[in-house]
Amino acid sequence: MNITKLLLSLGITPFFLTLFLFAACTNEAEENRVVTGAERFIELHLDELSDKRIGLVMNPTARIGDTHMLDTLLALNANVKALFAPEHGFRGEAGAGDHIEDGIDQASGLPVFSLYGQTRKPTPEMLGHVDVLLFDMQDVGARFYTYIATLGLVLEAASEAGLPVWVLDRPNPMGGNFVSGWILEKEFESFVGPYPIPIAHGLTMGEMARMIAGESWMNFTGEPDLNVVEMSGWSRDMIWPDTGLEWVAPSPNLPTFDHAFIYTGTVYFEGTTMSEGRGTENPFLTLGDPNTSLHERDWEILASLEGVRIVPHLFTPRSIPGVAPNPKHLDVECVGVLITIDSYDFDPVRTGLVIFKTLLNATEGAETNNFLYRLAGTRKIDELIEHRLDAMELNFSLQEFKDQRAAYLLY
Repeated sequence: MNITKLLLSLGITPFFLTLFLFAACTNEAEENRVVTGAERFIELHLDELSDKRIGLVMNPTARIGDTHMLDTLLALNANVKALFAPEHGFRGEAGAGDHIEDGIDQASGLPVFSLYGQTRKPTPEMLGHVDVLLFDMQDVGARFYTYIATLGLVLEAASEAGLPVWVLDRPNPMGGNFVSGWILEKEFESFVGPYPIPIAHGLTMGEMARMIAGESWMNFTGEPDLNVVEMSGWSRDMIWPDTGLEWVAPSPNLPTFDHAFIYTGTVYFEGTTMSEGRGTENPFLTLGDPNTSLHERDWEILASLEGVRIVPHLFTPRSIPGVAPNPKHLDVECVGVLITIDSYDFDPVRTGLVIFKTLLNATEGAETNNFLYRLAGTRKIDELIEHRLDAMELNFSLQEFKDQRAAYLLY
């Protein structure tokens, strides 16, 4: 039983529950834990929406402690009227790419409207149920992670409907100073590449919302009514282990921060016939193919990479319901590598590109597809594969983006 339900079962009223949550947040903050925007919203702003019908755009990462934000809000008698589900679902019940259907949240009885099915943008009919939207999702900090695309579409739909959006901010797990990778070229705009930003952008979700609005990256009918509830205790030099927060998987195949950290560099295997490790215990850390054959020079390259240990690995992708129901090379033994992260003092985008190029070129019959360019945001990755570019010496030309984003930083 989570702490909110426990207290309510003991007869603790919502008023005193609120006081308890405030005290808990304060005590934990004194222990150098980052206090999230969700916590600060409960403490400072919830009463401002007492007469509003509230819609929640959230997923399983929208938590205060071990309690989902929805459950916390309902325990505090907030007037929640509708739930909006991004990729993976409101409570995380769907795998990557699985379409989400409209339905009912079984725990609360509230309607759930899909933002990853027939439509990815809230419709006027959906928004007719609410007066305000609360957006709370833990991002990974990578351009191709679809929650930032959902954020833009929510802001666009809300501006058309004249609704305010409150973004409850959370840390960028990669830190606020880490910016790396190619800037997305317009030709490759998609749901996994919605904005002209680098692969690792170094923005929190609140900062991303401010930049989307400020740069008019969506078709806004008017200036978005955007409120960002900032964190306290977070600084740009902090990566996830520095935050003191528990990792809640933002999607089924990123079960730990290590998986998310390397994901920014090994996601490119998704744009090939090779396995990115779905269907194993360590997706994105497990890579290979039935026809991979690494030679001595390949191992020398992989051994030279700092911050990681890479060892030979045989693995067989299996069907894992809700996580990887139909992975590539299902039930076929693959030859490849297993990555262990020894430190976070390296650029996972560049390191991942070295690993990607090395394994791709060591795999007979391996093919790439157009999804690779949507992930990379450019065709320049071909030059890397063809040995015309060195990942460690690439100039991603990021200064203009860094200057552009400066106006939207909150921390």
